[in-house]
Amino acid sequence: MHIAVIKYDDFLLFFPTANPDPEITAGVSALPDMGNLKWKQWSGGSLPNRIVSIYNTYTGSTDYICKHACYAGFYNPTKGSFCHYIIENSFRSSPTFQFLVNEDNFEILEWKDGYSGSVPEHSVRTCSSDKIYVGRNKYGLGKVEPKHKAFYIPWEGTYYWYYTYQVLTFNRDVENERVSDVKYNTGRADIISYPPEAMTSATVFNYECNKVVKTAQLSKMIRVEKRWDVGTSLTVGVRKSFTAGIPTVASGSVEVSAEVSFQTSGGHTYSEETGHSLSVEIIVPPNHSCTARMLGHKYKIDIPFTARLTRTYSDGTTTWRSVSGTYSGVQVGEVHTVVERCVPVANAKPCPASAFSKPSKRNPSVWSVYVVPV
Repeated sequence: MHIAVIKYDDFLLFFPTANPDPEITAGVSALPDMGNLKWKQWSGGSLPNRIVSIYNTYTGSTDYICKHACYAGFYNPTKGSFCHYIIENSFRSSPTFQFLVNEDNFEILEWKDGYSGSVPEHSVRTCSSDKIYVGRNKYGLGKVEPKHKAFYIPWEGTYYWYYTYQVLTFNRDVENERVSDVKYNTGRADIISYPPEAMTSATVFNYECNKVVKTAQLSKMIRVEKRWDVGTSLTVGVRKSFTAGIPTVASGSVEVSAEVSFQTSGGHTYSEETGHSLSVEIIVPPNHSCTARMLGHKYKIDIPFTARLTRTYSDGTTTWRSVSGTYSGVQVGEVHTVVERCVPVANAKPCPASAFSKPSKRNPSVWSVYVVPV
C-alpha cells in the first residue's frame, strides 16, 4: 500500500492511495472482567439500552462507542448504520459490530488523560488478543494502540492520529457490596431427594441375665452450606453482605425462613450448623447388644431468585441494579431411628437356667451405651 502523508502540529493525516489491507475477521478471545460493561452485538433495528456514548461538541451530535473485531470506533445514526473505525492504515465502516453497554448504568465510568500510547488502570479494552482501548479527544471517538503510541480517530473516509487523548476507564475502588430484597421463584424450584443416610448410631450392651430397658439418646451436628450465585455482577475480593431468607423443604414443598444477614470477603456462601436429636427405648435381651441408628433424609434445592445489588465506592458514591441468580442448598429434613436386630455378645458368661427373664431396669451398672459416629 502507498500512503500520502500531510503533517500538522499535533496529528498526521493519512490518505490511502491503493486497496486497503485485508480485513481481520478472526474470532476474538474472552475479554478481561469489566464488571457490568459488555460488548453487545448489533445488526440493525432498535439500539440496545444503556449504550455508552459522548456528546461530540465539535460536530454537535451524539457518538456511540462501538467496535468491529478488536477495533474501537464510533456509531452516529446520521452517518448510516455503521461502525466507523481504523484498521491498520485504512478507514473502514461495517454494518456488523458491537456496542459498549453499561448494564443498568451500574459501572461508574471516567475519561482519563493519556499520552503517547499510555493507558491508565482499568481502561476499557476491546479484546484480550490485542491491546486496543477506547479513546477520545475533542474531535470524537477512536482507538488507543499502545504499541503504536498513538490515538487514532476515523474521520470522513480517512483518519488522524494524536499523541494526546483520553481513555475510557471504569471505577474499581469499591468499598463493599450488599445483596438484599431477595425474592425466590419457588414455583421453579428443583428439589432432589436422596435415600435415607445414616447419621449416627448408639449400641446398648446387656451382660446381665435379665432383659433390660434403656432409652438411648442419639444426636448429631451437621454443617451445611447455602450458596447464592449471582453471576459476574459481584466484584471479586470485595467485602460483601447478604440479607436473605433461607429456603427449606417441608412436606414436599418449599418454605422460606425469616431473613438472616451475614458478611463475607470472598464468595457468597453461608454456612450453618444444625443439631438433630432423637431418643429410642430399647429392650435388650440377656447377653445381647442392640444398635439403633439415626437416619436422615437429605434434600438438594436449586431455586432461581431476583435481588437488589447495591455497591458503595470508597468516596461514598452508591449505585444499584437488579440481579438474578440461583440459590443452591442442601438440608437434612426429617430424621428417624431404626433399631437393628439384637445380636449375642461374644464370649459372654452363660446365665443359669433359673435366671429371671422379665424386663428390669434395676442394676443399671451392667450395661453401657456407646455413641459411634458413622
